[in-house]
Amino acid sequence: MARAWQRMLSGRRLDLLDPSPLDVEIGDIAHGLARVARWNGQTAGDHAFSVAQHSLMVEEIFRRCNPKATASDLQMALLHDAPEYVIGDMISPFKAVVGGGYKAVEQRLEAAIHLRFGLPPHPSRELKSLIKKADCIAAYFEATVLAGFSEAEARKFFGQPRGITVEMLTIAPLAATQAQALFAKRFEAIEAARAGATGKPAP
Repeated sequence: MARAWQRMLSGRRLDLLDPSPLDVEIGDIAHGLARVARWNGQTAGDHAFSVAQHSLMVEEIFRRCNPKATASDLQMALLHDAPEYVIGDMISPFKAVVGGGYKAVEQRLEAAIHLRFGLPPHPSRELKSLIKKADCIAAYFEATVLAGFSEAEARKFFGQPRGITVEMLTIAPLAATQAQALFAKRFEAIEAARAGATGKPAP
């Protein structure tokens, strides 16, 4: 029988077909995402632009655009690409070719990750739409600053960012260890806000 699990550095074995929340660790997620390259590695800079750094940027954009978001909303924004610590970052054109099988695995992993941290299995339709908007803004700046897209080309695929400028963001590619540490630190800060939530918007 073909192996369907991934061994993590923490020692966990995560079953890709039936992932258990008990086998999910934030350290594994931060480590993996910091070593997965966005844009198939076709970005400018001395380091790959990692999914961990992209996730931090999306969460920051989401937070700036949604000042009343709860800490749980922010955590789901930060973790929006978390399944990629196991399955990698497949570029959108290839996802379209692969079809539903990839999406099913991705959704099962998302549910396991969210449940591990006490979040709903999936974001609501409204929240998912808001996170996607932040994701597209991040993609626009990544495309134009790092991936060689013209502004017109990026607008065609990702839309025109509004209310966010590149100066607000950390977009220079970071070393994997630095991106990993920043991702883990932000996760813990949001978790602390969730633990102490009083109904106020998260920081």
